[in-house]
Amino acid sequence: MASAHLPRDPSGTPAPDPIDALLSAHGLRRTSAARRVLGWLLAHPDTSYTHAQLQTALASEIDPAGGAGLDRVTLYRLIDRLTQVGLLLCRVDIQRVRRYQAMPTSVHAMPHFECQSCHRDSPLSDALKASAHDLERAAQTALQALQALGYQGMHMDVAVRGVCADCATGGSLEGQGAVS
Repeated sequence: MASAHLPRDPSGTPAPDPIDALLSAHGLRRTSAARRVLGWLLAHPDTSYTHAQLQTALASEIDPAGGAGLDRVTLYRLIDRLTQVGLLLCRVDIQRVRRYQAMPTSVHAMPHFECQSCHRDSPLSDALKASAHDLERAAQTALQALQALGYQGMHMDVAVRGVCADCATGGSLEGQGAVS
C-alpha cells in the first residue's frame, strides 16, 4: 500500500510527482537520474553548482531508488538536456567555469554577484528587492525586442563582477590567497 502515503488531489487520486510533471512537460524522460539531479537543484534554488560540485553533492546523497551514483558523462549529458529545455540556468563565470542552478519559472532576469577574488557566486535577488520591478521590466523589454527579431527560448543573466565584502575587508582566507 505504498500509494496510501502519496499526496492526493481533491478527487482522491494520487497527485503526480512535481518533478516528474516538470520533466514530462519539457519532453524529457523521467529517469531516476533526471529526478535526482532536478530534485537536488530545485531543493537548493539559491545555489549554483559546478559539474564537479553537483556530482559530489549527489554522491553524498542516498539515491531513493537505490541506484548507483551518476558517472561524470551521464551527469554532463543530463545537465545539458535540462539546460536546453530551460529547467536549469547555466552561467559561465569570469574563469570560464560553468555553474548550474534551477531556473525559477517566473524569473526573466537573474541577478547575481561573482567575486573575482574568492570566486563565490551570490544571488542578488534579496539585495535588489527594491529595484526588482525595474529590473524585471528592463529584462522584459529586452527579451520582447529580441523576440520580435525572431529569437526564441531566451532568459537573461545579469552578472555583476567585483570583490565581495568578505574579500574586500580581509574576512575571507581565499580572498587573501591563503592556502588551506
